[in-house]
Amino acid sequence: MNQNNLSLPSGCILRKATSGDQWSIRLLVFSAKLDPTQLNWQQFWVIEYNDNLVACGQLRNFSGAQELGSLVVASAWRGRGLGSLLTQHLINTATQPLYLECLGQRLVKFYSRFDFVPICFEDLPQFPKTTGLSTLKDKFRFSQLAKRLLKVPVVFMKYQGQTNS
Repeated sequence: MNQNNLSLPSGCILRKATSGDQWSIRLLVFSAKLDPTQLNWQQFWVIEYNDNLVACGQLRNFSGAQELGSLVVASAWRGRGLGSLLTQHLINTATQPLYLECLGQRLVKFYSRFDFVPICFEDLPQFPKTTGLSTLKDKFRFSQLAKRLLKVPVVFMKYQGQTNS
């Protein structure tokens, strides 16, 4: 999908998160009922309007892969293209194979527009732990367990387009 025609609404700024953003990021993530663990403000990009965060997303680093995660747009700002713009920006910023996990078909459809395709848990990479980072498969293991045992509709996806690696 060509997202180049997307632009920020007037007055909005896309920027790398700073340490002063960490509580606003946490509030956004909690408000969306997303996984509140592994929120590392240094890995986030944010969109702000009048000094208020209205959207955020992060690229988590793992051994041999990255995860697009914690993507949230404040409810009052949804439907204006901020999620699409931020998703495309994170894809463009990625330097390793890119993965994500999401819940439900609505989000699968959204991410499919950006060349993400559903994959099986077994197809997630299991890179050797050479950098001290955990593997993506280790992180997604809990979600896989919830999917199998509790029927949580989690979907694992891999970016099929070109990353800047």
